[in-house]
Amino acid sequence: MAASKTKRMVRGRELMSHGLIHPFTKALYLKTAEGNIRVTDGDLEGLFRLDGSWIEGELRECDPQLCGWVGGPIIENHRVGKVKHK
Repeated sequence: MAASKTKRMVRGRELMSHGLIHPFTKALYLKTAEGNIRVTDGDLEGLFRLDGSWIEGELRECDPQLCGWVGGPIIENHRVGKVKHK
């Protein structure tokens, strides 16, 4: 399945729609067009690498596991059957 090209506005920026809200902190984790992770927690925002290391911004800590989930490759689920196209 191809990734959606849908984009949305977050705080005046256009970002890809691939993201998750952290279940405990409620921070928003979004993958940027460059492949990094932008984390928004209330009024604080930071930019992180896929391993959770800080790049820039006021927010200097994040959940590295969630960065990996948001930024990692989209892979096929082994529990879903394969469909053959003719």
